[in-house]
Amino acid sequence: MTRSLSHSRRRSLLAGAALAALASAMPGIALAQAYPSKPVTFVVPFAAGSATDQLARALGQSFTEQTKQAVVVDNKAGASGMLAAQSAARAAPDGYTVLITTNTTQAANEHLYKKLPYDPVKDLAPITGLGKGGQVLVVNASSPYKSVADLLDAARKNPGKLSFGSGSSSSRVAGEMLKQLSGVEILHVPYKSNPLAITDLLGGQIDLMITDTSTGVPQVKAGKLRALGYSTQKRSAQLPEVPTIAEAGVKGYDMGYWFAAYVPAGTPPAVVARLNELLVHGVKSAAAKTFFDAAGSEMWTTTPDELAKFQAAETQKWGKVIKAAGIEPE
Repeated sequence: MTRSLSHSRRRSLLAGAALAALASAMPGIALAQAYPSKPVTFVVPFAAGSATDQLARALGQSFTEQTKQAVVVDNKAGASGMLAAQSAARAAPDGYTVLITTNTTQAANEHLYKKLPYDPVKDLAPITGLGKGGQVLVVNASSPYKSVADLLDAARKNPGKLSFGSGSSSSRVAGEMLKQLSGVEILHVPYKSNPLAITDLLGGQIDLMITDTSTGVPQVKAGKLRALGYSTQKRSAQLPEVPTIAEAGVKGYDMGYWFAAYVPAGTPPAVVARLNELLVHGVKSAAAKTFFDAAGSEMWTTTPDELAKFQAAETQKWGKVIKAAGIEPE
């Protein structure tokens, strides 16, 4: 009799635990099934026209086609993406605020600033990688510098006289790495976004910059800027005649960038999974392909766990690069 009661009690407890687990999961499951039931905001850390903005809008188009819900792109440029990352981190963890960002906010900033208003790991949950690309070293088309060697020779003869602009951590570190590996001194001029730096480069206020291809290549094709080198180990398909910066004489130079999507920490796993599905599909859409082809970038998707591991490795890599480039946290 005691054994029977004990067995019955165990079954009752197990059943209760199963029901409790199901009940706790129900809100998340129900939310995912209904998601999205209203417009979704894509927060972008850079200005309209930037590479990240262009990708966010392409993904937004696919997202709307899949879900019939509108996507609002909210550009929060400034402070190397910290304004946008902080805003996204503080948003409700319900899947209706998605940070479309880059290595700037997720891997570089913690090495560039002594104190961040957000934690790239604890405050933001990974969804998927979105794409990878390289950068191009450009000068004004009327510049006297026809090659990387010309530029570096001028910098050596006039230490600190030449200036480079940057509107993202990728652009900043790329410029600092050029200084570090070539042993020259070039003045850094910060901007809220790369397009703003391009404007000053076109106007002659700065001498050079290393920018994402989607921002720089159109100006090169239009004859307004001259491309001197490409930042990764492989030449750009868009500018096959332009040597890599390493080929141009700066041995060991290699600096690319990546895009990825995140949501506020605490977003239900079922919603994270649904967002991953929607965004991975979006990366493969016609609108995104048009962006990647124009930007000279390539699509890249991951699971949330894969992105978390990749981000950890990249954070370590960027830390080493920034330290080697002699950049002190601000």
